[in-house]
Amino acid sequence: MKHFLILIALFLMCSCKSLNNTESIPEKNSDDTSAISTKNFTEFKILDSKYISNEDLWKPFNEDLKSFTVEFYNTLKPFILDQDIPTLQNHIQNGNLSYENLTKFYLYRIRKYDRENELSLNSVIALNPQVVSQAREKDAALKNKMRQHPVFGMPILLKDNINTENMATTGGAVAFQNNHTADAFIVERLKENGALILGKANLSEWAYFFCGDCPSGYSAMGGQTLNPYGRKVMDTGGSSSGSGVAVAANFCVAAIGSETSGSIISPSSQNSVVGLKPTIGVLSRSGIIPISSTLDTPGPITRNVTDNAIIFNAMLGYDAADAKSMETHWNTAVHDELDAEALKGKRFGAFKELMADTLYQKALADLKLKGAIILEIDPEKVKLPGFIRLLNLDMQNDFSNYVTVSGDPSLQLKSIEDVIAFNEKDSLAMMPYGQKLFVGVVEDQASEAEFTEIKTTLKSNGRSFFDAPMDENNLDGILSINNYHAGAAAVAEYPVITVPMGYTSNGEPKGLTFIAKPLSEKLLLTWAYAYEQASQRRLAPKNYN
Repeated sequence: MKHFLILIALFLMCSCKSLNNTESIPEKNSDDTSAISTKNFTEFKILDSKYISNEDLWKPFNEDLKSFTVEFYNTLKPFILDQDIPTLQNHIQNGNLSYENLTKFYLYRIRKYDRENELSLNSVIALNPQVVSQAREKDAALKNKMRQHPVFGMPILLKDNINTENMATTGGAVAFQNNHTADAFIVERLKENGALILGKANLSEWAYFFCGDCPSGYSAMGGQTLNPYGRKVMDTGGSSSGSGVAVAANFCVAAIGSETSGSIISPSSQNSVVGLKPTIGVLSRSGIIPISSTLDTPGPITRNVTDNAIIFNAMLGYDAADAKSMETHWNTAVHDELDAEALKGKRFGAFKELMADTLYQKALADLKLKGAIILEIDPEKVKLPGFIRLLNLDMQNDFSNYVTVSGDPSLQLKSIEDVIAFNEKDSLAMMPYGQKLFVGVVEDQASEAEFTEIKTTLKSNGRSFFDAPMDENNLDGILSINNYHAGAAAVAEYPVITVPMGYTSNGEPKGLTFIAKPLSEKLLLTWAYAYEQASQRRLAPKNYN
């Protein structure tokens, strides 16, 4: 009888939603983070973008790529595919490669694989029309010994919520398709260190805090991003879906993602790449379309840990415009401190509830072989009350602040309410999965004292979840899988890194995830590097070699 009544209630709820065309809003005090997390695979309503013209996308490059033949592409493959940045720089220094040809190689692969074919991934939403000429400038600068940083001349994709000149920053939304801006602070830092901005990566629209009932990797502007390890059958993870997919498919040297709760870790683990979510404030958030000024951070997504450390280092810098920005005073380059023997004697907590996962067991065995001490722990019984409310309340202010401070001055949509109204003009094109999370944002209200209490409680509970077992067992870090504990790490404002640890029986990637206390990025990177070197679990997606 109980199950029957539940079914009736669900039917009535669905019927009411259909009849009234209203959105179902998450409960205000919910601690459920699934709305912005990796989803089980669902059928896609839409695959291809209605707003990207392949002809227009490639028009700036047709002349430059005319002489880039398939034969030349195949000649370059051994020098580029799955190679780390130091190796690429050595090939360039030795004359086997140039920055121009490296850039053209990635453009060739994007044109070949990314859109409107049987292997399309829909991971790239825009390309920098000046990137080839900028690459030629790097080649000229190299001759004049102007390279100072390993990222020099490396083509990087940016998640399309990160501002950069020459391309609109859309957040995946039609409402922002003409949002032309200056560079975000981290983009300025990348360029100062010599990086090339190749283009913009697709994302779960508005960083996955928009629809709620949509698949990972969908945006109205970019279409549906697909997982190269299981196209149309495996979730991409979100919200930095395009960044994770593009890195996995060798469309760039590296990509930059952003995370509020799992949005770097999720797509990195789902696409068998390395993703770092830093301590909040270590990397600037200025010029990035926000969800939450409390929890947001950008971070690097790469195919290996060495590159991750290089890209992370290239973005470091204090930003006076970011209230949470901090000066780390890390005087030595993080990538110079990576140590394959760094696990010896380190104490890690491993969750008992994850021990049934055979890939997790293999990863723990690899760690032990390198001298790590593994202690099995039970998770603390901690809730995250008001998690969605924190995001709602932050976004009410942070979105409008972004538009005012960092958006295109001509933007007419100044608030979440404006975007909701804009989308309702053509709901099938602009919000085929609805916009219930945006509706939830505008309907939430709290006093300043209540909002402060929500943030304080969440941070305290998140830190208790990790600190209690770490302090009790004198642990250096915690070991998880994928983004399983991303919500607690988010509210605790703790850094996280995930590294490929293998594949399930159906070929779906999984990542070993390290979590540590604030400002432990150097430790996380060196532990991840030591594990990566010992395990060598990553395999490239076979259809994209």
